[in-house]
Parts: sequence; structure tokens; C-alpha cells
Amino acid sequence: MVKDDGVQGRARPFLQMLARLRALRALDSSEDSEPRRASPFLIVVAVVLALLLAILVIDLNHAALQSLGLMGTAFSADPIFKSP
Repeated sequence: MVKDDGVQGRARPFLQMLARLRALRALDSSEDSEPRRASPFLIVVAVVLALLLAILVIDLNHAALQSLGLMGTAFSADPIFKSP
């Protein structure tokens, strides 16, 4: 009887899943000479998600970017016009 330590016991289901995915991938691959193309809709979705992620990252780091001088205020007016 072989005794597994904790790490191998936890990694075994993951390795089995990888083996099954590789087997499915081998069955799915056909000998097509024509390369597969990405759907234009999928490309648009990926670009939109990347832009949203960039906006969120800039928004989260707004204070740090402003302290470095990379971002200005939304309305940069002369201070004389801001006083009553």
C-alpha cells in the first residue's frame, strides 16, 4: 500500500483533470490545413473588457497618478476664477 502525503493527495484531482483535458484536446484536433480564425464579436468583447479594466485601474490609482503629475484635475481653471 502506497501512502500519499498531503500535497500529492490534493494535487491528484488537478492532475487528473489536466490529463482528461489533454485527452479531449487530442481527440478534438483535426488535421485541417486551414487555421482557425477568431470571431470578430469575440475580438470586440476582448477589446471592450480590456478598456474597462484599464479605466478601473486608472480610477483605483488616481491619487497616486495625480501625485506624480500624470493626471491633472478635471477642470483646470485659473484660481482667480474659482474665488468668490
